[in-house]
Amino acid sequence: MSEIVVSLPDGSELSVAEDATVEDVAYEIGPGLGRDTVAGVVDGELVDKAAPVHDGAEIVIVTEDSDEYLRVLRHSAAHVFAQALQRLSPEAKLAIGPPTDEGFYYDVAGVDLDADDLAEIEAEMETILDEDLPIERELRPREEALATYEDNRYKREILEDEAAGEDPVSFYVQGDFEDLCQGPHVDSTGEIGAVKLLNISSAYWRGDEDNDTLTRVYGTAFESESDLEEYLTLREEAKERDHRKLGQELDLFSIPDVTGPGLPLYHPNGKKILDELSSYARSLNVDAGYDPVETPHLFRTELWKKSGHYDNYVDDMFLLDVNDEEYGLKPMNCPGHATIFDEKSWSYRDLPVRYFEDGKVYRKEQRGELSGLSRVWSFTIDDGHLFCRPDQIEREVNQVMDAIYDVLDTFDLDAHVALATRPEKSVGGDEIWERAEADLRTVLENQGIDYDLEPGDGAFYGPKIDFAFEDALGRKWDGPTVQLDFNMPERFELSYTGEDNEDHRPVMIHRALYGSYERFFMVLIEHFDGKFPFWLAPEQVRILPISDDQLGYAHRVKNELDGFRVSVEDRSWTLGRKIREAQEDRVPYMVIVGGDEQEAGTISVRDRKERERGDVDVETFRAHLESEYDEKRLEPDFIDS
Repeated sequence: MSEIVVSLPDGSELSVAEDATVEDVAYEIGPGLGRDTVAGVVDGELVDKAAPVHDGAEIVIVTEDSDEYLRVLRHSAAHVFAQALQRLSPEAKLAIGPPTDEGFYYDVAGVDLDADDLAEIEAEMETILDEDLPIERELRPREEALATYEDNRYKREILEDEAAGEDPVSFYVQGDFEDLCQGPHVDSTGEIGAVKLLNISSAYWRGDEDNDTLTRVYGTAFESESDLEEYLTLREEAKERDHRKLGQELDLFSIPDVTGPGLPLYHPNGKKILDELSSYARSLNVDAGYDPVETPHLFRTELWKKSGHYDNYVDDMFLLDVNDEEYGLKPMNCPGHATIFDEKSWSYRDLPVRYFEDGKVYRKEQRGELSGLSRVWSFTIDDGHLFCRPDQIEREVNQVMDAIYDVLDTFDLDAHVALATRPEKSVGGDEIWERAEADLRTVLENQGIDYDLEPGDGAFYGPKIDFAFEDALGRKWDGPTVQLDFNMPERFELSYTGEDNEDHRPVMIHRALYGSYERFFMVLIEHFDGKFPFWLAPEQVRILPISDDQLGYAHRVKNELDGFRVSVEDRSWTLGRKIREAQEDRVPYMVIVGGDEQEAGTISVRDRKERERGDVDVETFRAHLESEYDEKRLEPDFIDS
């Protein structure tokens, strides 16, 4: 039998039989690894250990010690949920039940469920775990699978669409339960140490609001009860930090029904924070040689057809008919920036040309997917596009990466990096995509950055390096991005005059340092628990006069702190109540003035950590605030100074 060659994580190559599976590869590496194999990652895709490999495949073996193992376990927990549900309600129709970053969900039809039903289902799930049922993969002829789901239109649609052409198809069987599924799964239900059903909601079949409304049950699973308890504790803390809750308490933003879904309104407090974020991003852009531009909120669809958005993004666009002409609210800013570049003639000496814009964009997310500021219809990207020569790609991408790491350092955020490759729906030829992916891979490897591969998650016009923020609770959120694009310059026929006096095509790099203001604002609200650093806080100092007799002096102190966001608490409350209110509002500094302070011309300073310092000269305090603001320090530290 002929052999193929596969690549391993350490860069080495291994020859295996051409019909080898992931498990076969593991046994070739070593019998111990073969016995421990749970699943595999082939070219970035998590697959069953029985999945075949191909020549040139990049292989990662998944064991119980792998990061991917928890995802496999949670996928199996979704099947345990489905089995428990059908034991209790045989009439339930199963749709899909994938794992998620937090656990799993399963969409079902044909049964009425509410939150009160979850405890009974969860108890049945526990019984299935105790039964320690083997989970076995079976391959069945396609026609047999279709017959199995004669009365389940959802599974039939999967077979007819997503699994079209596959024959045989894979099922997973555990005791009296079976489910159409590509896997992978753990070996038995007993390997799942702990399960918990979290909540119930509705969801459109396949995310399309024109389709059936299904019941979606969310749950999670872990290897042990202690891991589950730790997760539930963090989940409760996350509820307290929820940006929708804090957004209302701190009067930052609202999304009222009357204005429409996914269309946030920023109140004065929220707008002050956004303005500071914009000013910081602008300083990074100007320092990096970007010029500001501005583009309108909509364009004729001729532009969107030219850029490729119309063919690849039209389902996510808001379209309007204006005097028998079709216009589209912009889902991205890049076509406008490409058009600005095209308005002028450029020499190779002029490149790179860099533009930036806080550009408002609109994307028609499904209503069921909208959630606070994390998924909205209208959002603002701190967008930047640069046009460079091919020989400038690595330097320019490195510069963008440096700016992104500046953002991470400023906000004390960790990030996970991933290389996202060509999606199924894309423009351009294979050669261009392979070149662009290789260029981004070179940047990552030359910088020694650890990264994951996300096959098929690139933009339709080019691959990208994505950063996922990790907040104080360890949760990951989509953030900055760097995208390499050889296609849009071709579609717009962009050019510059080269050293040979001939026309050449520039390369376009798309980048965002935050990702979007909305999602980044959400991350910061929850990451800081509403306790924003001094430089960001909508109210930086609140002056608390002990009695009305000090109101005049309080306002004189406020005037001496001109330039900062300072207020005077003039309500006739006790000092204790004034302090509690400022604490609840998460104000970084409270300045307390009483008769002694007024007589001495000084102030007492208290921070939100309840530390105090008396007999402070106002000018000394002001100088500290200036340095704390300029250095963008994360915690109020006057008491420590």
